Amino acid sequence: MLEVSIRQQLGRFKLDVAFQSNARVIALFGRSGSGKSSVLNAIAGITRPDEGRIGLNGEVFHDTAMRIFARPEARHIGYVFQDGLLFPHLSVERNLFYGAKATQNGIAPDRVINLLGLSSLLTRKPASLSGGEKQRVAIGRALLSTPRLLLLDEPLAALDAPRKAEILQYIELLRDEFRIPIVLVSHAMEEVARLADTLVLMDEGRVVASGSVESLMGRLDLHPFTGRHEAGAIIETVVGAHDEAADITTLKFAGGQLYAPGVASLPGERVRVRIRARDVALALTEPHDISMLNILPGTITALREDAGATMDVQIQLGAGEGDAKLIARITRHSASRLALRPGMRIFALVKAISLDRRSVGYA
Repeated sequence: MLEVSIRQQLGRFKLDVAFQSNARVIALFGRSGSGKSSVLNAIAGITRPDEGRIGLNGEVFHDTAMRIFARPEARHIGYVFQDGLLFPHLSVERNLFYGAKATQNGIAPDRVINLLGLSSLLTRKPASLSGGEKQRVAIGRALLSTPRLLLLDEPLAALDAPRKAEILQYIELLRDEFRIPIVLVSHAMEEVARLADTLVLMDEGRVVASGSVESLMGRLDLHPFTGRHEAGAIIETVVGAHDEAADITTLKFAGGQLYAPGVASLPGERVRVRIRARDVALALTEPHDISMLNILPGTITALREDAGATMDVQIQLGAGEGDAKLIARITRHSASRLALRPGMRIFALVKAISLDRRSVGYA
């Protein structure tokens, strides 16, 4: 359990943040300048909050009332910065083992090197590495310090699309293999949807909302903070079956099922699917003879008008209260023409091709 409740004046900027979670991956999400990295620095002990408390699994790192402030090295926290911050004069191997702790319960170096695909890079210097390779080395160095918590400060921000996809897969492996809790700072919803269990939404130094990624992404009132163009829903699914000939996978969830192309998971495995609001169309009656594979019956639960020509429609899939929700973004003209209202039965249409590797990840 990570507990953070701090207040800190940073020049003209005021940080006033409180959240707690025992999730595998906690994502701090918000616009640039919202205070995300400042929270990481406080957790790591790089800065000292004016008031409040920070603790991990019952151990107190910072408590102004009790006059406790643990030094950064005493917290055993791994920190990976946006640009990696490798030592340019040291080889990859020496960078990896800089600050490594040889403890009985530590992570085996060979396991880290193999998992991150670093064995062929050990003799090279950072200047000869790509951006993705540098980040893999930085993550490996943090892991070999035997951390109790791993802080990732926008580790993909400086990478191009292919390198981002590569590092995303490695972070998924870290999450599942090492079971070290991770706090991820990001302003890219694609990363949050793929990796995080708990989402902490930040704006101007404060927490707007915190909770499960699925619940917060499904709330229409939070779209100004999650990103207007990134709005959508996240659905936890289980792999049903593969149609090898068509390269189509059936994904089952509470309230229905989805078809997605080329999902590289075994039947029974959990997979998280992100469906963007702009990829959802609506129909009053069930359509036939169309190319869309995903035709999902549901009930409209809420509508929210945007400042412009669009409207967001929240749809409860299935018949149960705990079933998944979708968000559809349509024009206000279409909403008026269809006379949409809460309680109306509707069909949500989602192109299977929109559920690509960027939208489907391991839960």
